[in-house]
Amino acid sequence: MKETSQTNRNIMAVIAAVIGLVMAYVIPFLVQTSLERVLVYLSAHIKAGNPAFSSGLPLFDFSYSIWRALIFAGGAGLVVIAWEIKKGSEWTFPLALTLFALPSVGGFYMFLPYISWVPGFPLPMVISFIGLAGYWSFIFLHHGTKIQKWVRFAALTFIGMLTTHAFTIGIGAQRTMATRPGHPMYPDFTWWLFRWAGEVNWVAVIFLFMSIPLLAMGKRRGWWMAVISSIAILMINVPTQFIRTKTLDYLYGALLAAGVLVFTLVPYFKKHLLEDKSPEA
Repeated sequence: MKETSQTNRNIMAVIAAVIGLVMAYVIPFLVQTSLERVLVYLSAHIKAGNPAFSSGLPLFDFSYSIWRALIFAGGAGLVVIAWEIKKGSEWTFPLALTLFALPSVGGFYMFLPYISWVPGFPLPMVISFIGLAGYWSFIFLHHGTKIQKWVRFAALTFIGMLTTHAFTIGIGAQRTMATRPGHPMYPDFTWWLFRWAGEVNWVAVIFLFMSIPLLAMGKRRGWWMAVISSIAILMINVPTQFIRTKTLDYLYGALLAAGVLVFTLVPYFKKHLLEDKSPEA
């Protein structure tokens, strides 16, 4: 961060403080409004003859609330470190990106019910783009060559998108498993494959999210986390898509994983993504 100009650091500090306050004191109300809409319309969807969706009520109630708490804590963190960003403390850049990723990922996850059964303007998209405003601005305001910034932008954006999708796949699996025929037994292989795929995606979420601050610093450890998680998602999603053909969700996840791999494995992109060239970094 010391190599980043003082002007840019001042701008970054203001962005962190402002978005941090929005995350702490505005987004929680947007989450609650979004959640109430989801619960109202999902209840109507269930009453309309879709009892299999009843497990979504407690899942959405819990997951939206958890994301709200995470985003609030992330906002508090951004406010706290804003002065250190201004001073140029190097550790603030990866931490700030990680905190901005919370509303970015959480917002896109909370948006997905709006695709299926919630009408009206999708408030969670506002949540997501508030986070992305900070995420992207920090990438481009931080020191580095133009190509480094664009490669970092592409790789970290794809990682965020894949994280969102993988988290959603896991939620979908849990929702479906709770109301599966013959519960608690599994009717056949396709049902426990559904759970298996969902939980593999959830494990990948952990490592994908951990890769964000490390890749922001150009560390090879982050590169490995992103690559391994993406390959794991490909390995489970591709066969699952061929077996569970009622949805294309697994295909979409595989395509996002492929996008991450393009910007991490292609040598031209990789050399601009990693700053520390040592294999153990």
